Amino acid sequence: MMDWTDRHCRSFHRELSACALLYSEMVTADAVIHGDRNRLIGYSDAEHPIGLQLGGNEPEKLAEAARIAEDFGYDEVNLNCGCPSDRVQSGAFGACLMRDPELVANCLSAMSDAVTIPVTVKHRIGVDDDDPRQRLFGFVETVRKNAPVTVFQVHARKAWLKGLSPKENRDIPPLDYALVHELKAEHPDLTIVLNGGLADLDMCAPHLENLDGVMLGRAAYHNPALLLDVDERLFGKPRRHVDLASALRAYRDYVVAELKAGTPLHAMTRHLLGAFAGEPGARHWRRHLSENAPRAQADITVFDDALNLVLQHQLATS
Repeated sequence: MMDWTDRHCRSFHRELSACALLYSEMVTADAVIHGDRNRLIGYSDAEHPIGLQLGGNEPEKLAEAARIAEDFGYDEVNLNCGCPSDRVQSGAFGACLMRDPELVANCLSAMSDAVTIPVTVKHRIGVDDDDPRQRLFGFVETVRKNAPVTVFQVHARKAWLKGLSPKENRDIPPLDYALVHELKAEHPDLTIVLNGGLADLDMCAPHLENLDGVMLGRAAYHNPALLLDVDERLFGKPRRHVDLASALRAYRDYVVAELKAGTPLHAMTRHLLGAFAGEPGARHWRRHLSENAPRAQADITVFDDALNLVLQHQLATS
């Protein structure tokens, strides 16, 4: 979710669900150590609970980045062993690490020794021509044996590191949810979270009968309305908002504050384009924001006008 789940996106998603654990976009350990930390890993207090997802393959650097994450107040730090992008492959981390579970265990051990917050790992079921069951079970068993990590977030498809783009890697390798359920059955003491291809909460519900959690990525980004039901359906808590319009009105305060701080309007509204996906007026919402928010000096009236457009359209068609 690099370039997607930044702090503006997360602040909007938090307005939709008070309970869901939010994750940062993946940030390399080197960037955390040497880069502009406020820009790269800054967040608002309202985003809690929140985890920082790290990329890297050097235990010492990952440990230092984990310490920084804890000092920043993150609730969890997560090691990414699932991203298949060329940029990540060139750095020999992400999904490449599935092939070296001993190194992953060393990285996770160093991170765990450095912090008191939970350390978790996100990974695939295999890479390229791997036998998925052999690779997945071997990876998990090696990591759990050699590192004090008990939370495994499993993207239930292999990563093809040669011949497929990151976009194709989200669709072409077949999903194998059953294999993840087998993993949980064999390791009932571990926390197993399912990721990959989960389009809505109806798809999530059956998996939660046996697994410990589900992770939504692009589905929640492209159709954020599904997050409105998360607290009630998955956590047994009251909804934060009755509908998207209510959530967006609340998020408006965040937008106004960020505009005063110098944040361009488009940096926030680009994460809102899917807000009314499948509803009347969605096209008016997307078009108004897309055409007007990127303009110089765009202000809160662009947001207000877009919301009024969609609500007026819904009223006219009801």
